[in-house]
Amino acid sequence: MKALPENVRDETLSRGLAAYGITPTAVTYAPVGFGDYHWYVTGDDGRDWFVTVSDLEHKAHCGADPATALTGLRRAMDTALTLRTREDLRFVVAPVAAADGGSVVPLDTRYALTVFPQVTGRTGDFGDPLGDTDRDRVLALLARLHDRTPPDTTPATTLEPAGLTGVHAALDDLTGTWSGGPYAEPARRLLAAHAAPLRAALAHFDALADRVRRSGAPLVVTHGEPHPGNLIQGDGGYRLVDWDTVGLALPERDLSLLADEPAALAHYTGLTGRAPDRATLALYRLRWSLLDVAEFTEWFRGPHEGTDDTQVAWDGFAGTLEQLADRSRDAVIDSN
Repeated sequence: MKALPENVRDETLSRGLAAYGITPTAVTYAPVGFGDYHWYVTGDDGRDWFVTVSDLEHKAHCGADPATALTGLRRAMDTALTLRTREDLRFVVAPVAAADGGSVVPLDTRYALTVFPQVTGRTGDFGDPLGDTDRDRVLALLARLHDRTPPDTTPATTLEPAGLTGVHAALDDLTGTWSGGPYAEPARRLLAAHAAPLRAALAHFDALADRVRRSGAPLVVTHGEPHPGNLIQGDGGYRLVDWDTVGLALPERDLSLLADEPAALAHYTGLTGRAPDRATLALYRLRWSLLDVAEFTEWFRGPHEGTDDTQVAWDGFAGTLEQLADRSRDAVIDSN
């Protein structure tokens, strides 16, 4: 996030770091990523850390509550820690344990702190293309991950993204006035302009989900977001960060972010003996878009302010709706 979190001051951060035995001598805010807040920290022993503060109210969107979000975050971080240690997956950038053995330290009822070793290397951005060689390298990591016995702490996932009820409610509320903040009415008008392709996407998702559920394919432990923005390329190869979305799911949950055709995932098939299913790849790609629509719809229908981060959310909302409209137009052309 670009802006600092509300009510998280230097002394709050220092108190959380003390739970890890870290006395900071240098603290620099890192305005990177979207959703969480990050700092580069150097301790008095000279070690460097990457510190994340999670907004549990943000993670608890679409009907959950901060306490539930904290439990989910702990399960995810514990899972990453187990994958790194017990399963010896060295590409997993897992959190370090606090003095009490926990992977997450609550700062208050809204915010929680997690500490990671600082990893050096080249990072990418979401949407960056991967060449065939780099894609195969990432597929090799995912093949190893999917082959592991899921830790007991691994969160469950659902095919239906959280918040679709809110999207349907918003589509039924396009004639009224939205008054949550400066982006509320523009969001209503934008959603109204894209209502038809969005409804078509929701219906298509339901059809795909029904087909995938009937397939009975086995679940594996998945990262959830293995796109270039969560990859760090160093001397030892790729490392995978941002494990708060780890969960039990079909392998295509991860694979869909690398390619939409099974032929491009042949290296994964060769390593695992499992051929990705085209319909399941399409399901998870559509699920990603609908999850964004749900989160941004809730954001703009609710109370909000005009900040740099809200502008980023707006750009994501508009871009996602346009992508869904493009897919709808392409589907009509293909059917003619």
